[in-house]
Parts: sequence; C-alpha cells; structure tokens
Amino acid sequence: MLVLLLIIVVLGVIGALYVRRVRHRRGLLSAPLTDREWDILFDAVPLLRRMPVKFRAAFEGKVNLFLDQVEFQGCNGLEVTEDMELSVAAQACLLVVNTDRWYDKLTTVLIYPAAFKSKQVRRDGYVVSEAEVVRTGESWSRGPVILSWRDAQIGAEQDRSGHNVVLHEFAHQLDDMSGRTNGIPVLEPGQAYATWEAVFVDAFNRHVDDVENGRRTAVDAYGATNHQEYFAVVIELFYERPALLKRAEPKVYEQISKLLRLDPVTWG
Repeated sequence: MLVLLLIIVVLGVIGALYVRRVRHRRGLLSAPLTDREWDILFDAVPLLRRMPVKFRAAFEGKVNLFLDQVEFQGCNGLEVTEDMELSVAAQACLLVVNTDRWYDKLTTVLIYPAAFKSKQVRRDGYVVSEAEVVRTGESWSRGPVILSWRDAQIGAEQDRSGHNVVLHEFAHQLDDMSGRTNGIPVLEPGQAYATWEAVFVDAFNRHVDDVENGRRTAVDAYGATNHQEYFAVVIELFYERPALLKRAEPKVYEQISKLLRLDPVTWG
C-alpha cells in the first residue's frame, strides 16, 4: 500500500511539472516583444523589416522561447549583451517562423569576439590526423552552435549580401533535426523525399562542376564542399537574395519554399 501511494505521489509530481512546463511554454509563445526590443532588432537585423507582418506574432513568441531555452556564453573574454542575444535568436527563429519545427535539443550558443580556431579530425583508412582551422561558425549535432560575433554582426547588417553565418549554422541545426546532418531535413507533409533528393543532387552536382571549372555561380562556392554545406549556403541565399536563387535554381527555391512555408521573393 505504501509503495502504491509513493508511485501515485511521484506520478502526480511528474504530471504537475509537465503541466507547468507546458503552460510556461505557451506563455512564452504568446508573449510579444517590446518596442525597445523591436528597435534593437530592426537596427541589428535589417532583414526583419522585410518580413511580412502576418508572421510577426509567431516570430515574437519563438524569439521569447529561444531566449528562455538557450544559454549564451561569451568566449575569449567576450561579454554577451542583450542585443547580441536578440540578434542571434531572431535569425534562428526566421528559419522556423512559419513551421512547427523547433530546436528542441539546443541549449547553448557560444560566441567568440571574432573568428576562432577549431580542431578538424580527418580519417584516411586507419590514419587519423588533426589540424587547426579558423572558423566563423560551427554547428554541432544537438548543439552547441558556435559563432564569431564580428562575422555574425556583419552578416546580419549586410542583409542582401547572401552571406550570413547565423543563418548558415542554424540551417545545419535545421538539417540535423532529421537525426543526421546530410542536406536532407525533415520535410513538410506533402513534400516527397524522392523529389527533394533528385532536385538537390542535380543542383549540387552542377554546382560542383561549375566550381571545379572556374565558372561563376549564384550559390557560394563553399557549397561544393558537400551536400550539407550546399543546403546551408542555399538557405543563406534564400533569405538574403531570394530572387537570385529563384532565377538560378528555381527547383531548389521551390523545395526550400515548401520546406519553410515562406516565399521571401515577395517580401518588401
């Protein structure tokens, strides 16, 4: 009898905590940003000025949820400010503003003052080698996301350049929601994986051929590295230079548009 009573108490506590967590999440998702926060964002992330008003309520709630869930840590002496947190959170939430996807496993974002060194491990058969490379961003499966603030700030301010390290690294987080970072994210209902694969493999192969032969490309040459990097640089272009992407790779644009349920060519 005592054991049964203990089980009931434990289940009751678990249930109460779950209900509390759900209510807390709903409260965050329904909370607006302040006028001051919008002023900060419009200044730091000009791309948001083009985002249609109809997405604003969902966007505000997701930014609040992101800021509540994710801990920002400064590295190499960097002091992370509210402006920095808002800028990163806003750009991350642009990728999920009109879908049910969420960064469930992400709890930490690390920010360096500028580009940072990272160890790269390479395997060639039984031979394993390590090398230090300089990076502006990294995305690890289930987190953390690591950013250079100097590059993140420039990428956000130059909102029509097609280069944005925050969008790039969070595109990898989006990709990883499928369980693997391979350029094949979890698709929307009605999207066929066979179609996605055919479109992206064809586009990637043509891109690699163009890069190897020195031809000018709309998509950044770094996208020729592998399928996941191609997906990430395409996401950058989709938000910042959508008309260029749609003109150069209409089928790729169509698949990304269906995936994110957005059509930024029509924004502003």
